[in-house]
Amino acid sequence: MKKTFLFLFALAFAFSSCEKDDICDANTPTTPRLVISFYDINNSSIPKTVTNLKIIGEGMTDGIIFKGSDLISGTTVSIPLKTDANTSTFRFISNFGNPNPAAVNEDIIKFDYTREDFFVSRACGFKTLFTLDPLTPFTHTDAAVADGKWMQYVAVKKSNIETENETHLEIYF
Repeated sequence: MKKTFLFLFALAFAFSSCEKDDICDANTPTTPRLVISFYDINNSSIPKTVTNLKIIGEGMTDGIIFKGSDLISGTTVSIPLKTDANTSTFRFISNFGNPNPAAVNEDIIKFDYTREDFFVSRACGFKTLFTLDPLTPFTHTDAAVADGKWMQYVAVKKSNIETENETHLEIYF
């Protein structure tokens, strides 16, 4: 009886020191990116594919990687906003790498927002949710070389950026 008690005591002591692994599950929602969809300016209900679009964040030299490439060709892109500032500025370069310099066009968009940090878990840490400024959610300008804006109309679809399951911004060109 004494041996059984000692064995159970030792077993209970051994398992009492185990901790849950601190691994953040890949399915746990984290800080969402800003989802941008592109549309045809002549028919606003038709998504339009951008070709060889490069998006470069302020102070960066390399483009944002989306689906494994920094050259985007598609109708939707997701870009990260700064979690330590209330503004993020990006250069949107259309037809990047085209041998004809006249075909390349750059627009700049500065996003203004507020942010709120939420504790997710000990393993995942915090996530930041964003709300675009209701009065001036963005400022859209042409690049230093004034060649006309390639983005003809920019519209906020959803100003609360809480998930990546919906479009937040629509760009018509």
